[in-house]
Amino acid sequence: MSPKANEQLRHPIESRPVIDLARGGADGHLRCPTEDAWEILVEVSQNSNLKLRVVAAAVTAAVTGPEPLPPDLQNHLQTAVERWRSREHEPGAGG
Repeated sequence: MSPKANEQLRHPIESRPVIDLARGGADGHLRCPTEDAWEILVEVSQNSNLKLRVVAAAVTAAVTGPEPLPPDLQNHLQTAVERWRSREHEPGAGG
């Protein structure tokens, strides 16, 4: 296997614990199901044009430590959460 292929496989394996911690922190902080926390983090990643693992690391650091979430990520997170909450109140929504 080429070094580039090894690198491509290693990133998801190393990123998964950080992403799972962020999902746990987000679902506890936002009081939403873990699957919804995943969707919120993915939306923030896409809208901020940052890798999911980078967003997850920032969210985890903000939840577990004294460092606040950077303002641009706060804005993207707020937008994603508002969108999630509005879906929760739509007719036929499961929540």
